[in-house]
Amino acid sequence: MGNIVVISAPSGAGKTTIGIKLLEELKKLNRVITVTTRPKRPGEVDGVDYIFVSKETFEEKIKNDEFIEYANVYGNYYGTPVEGVKKILDKDNDALLIIDVQGAKKVKEIFPSSLLIFLMPPSFEELISRFKNRGFEDDNTLKRLEIAKQEIACAKYFDFVVVNRYVDETIDMIKSIVSCNKARKDYFLTHKENISDDIVNFLGGKCDVFET
Repeated sequence: MGNIVVISAPSGAGKTTIGIKLLEELKKLNRVITVTTRPKRPGEVDGVDYIFVSKETFEEKIKNDEFIEYANVYGNYYGTPVEGVKKILDKDNDALLIIDVQGAKKVKEIFPSSLLIFLMPPSFEELISRFKNRGFEDDNTLKRLEIAKQEIACAKYFDFVVVNRYVDETIDMIKSIVSCNKARKDYFLTHKENISDDIVNFLGGKCDVFET
């Protein structure tokens, strides 16, 4: 069975660029398309970049428990659809979620074996520079920067923290993490498909070394 891979980062830290590159290089990694109420930007394709819906439709989906997590960001809803994740995992692929820290926390609560990766900017000065280059200088600029500080403080609760200095370096690091994650204890104890029943039975026994 596949696993859930979550990438979170402050605005401007490069999570979208890194996510696209990972999807190109890891064929077993599939992106979960986020549902949103924000307006479609030039060049974006419905059902590819996001699933664009009205506020009324989104709130109806909330009532029907169709999201693993959702949030209101700067007046627009964003949500991770349950069905989108389920379809990927059922195919024995890994589901990539590019979401904020609140969403990451919710996913971890529901799926303890999920892999949380925080993408860290090398410096706050660099983050501000990237932020400006993306055209984020608007009425929400100061608010976005304050939120970025709060998000960085949450990095210590993630499974891994990767400093995004150079794209190729970051991609190589995350690819290694995703590969090794299948041997991580939390994942192994949740997914036992590759071991026989007698080994599973032994795992339920007492460990005299650690349980004394």
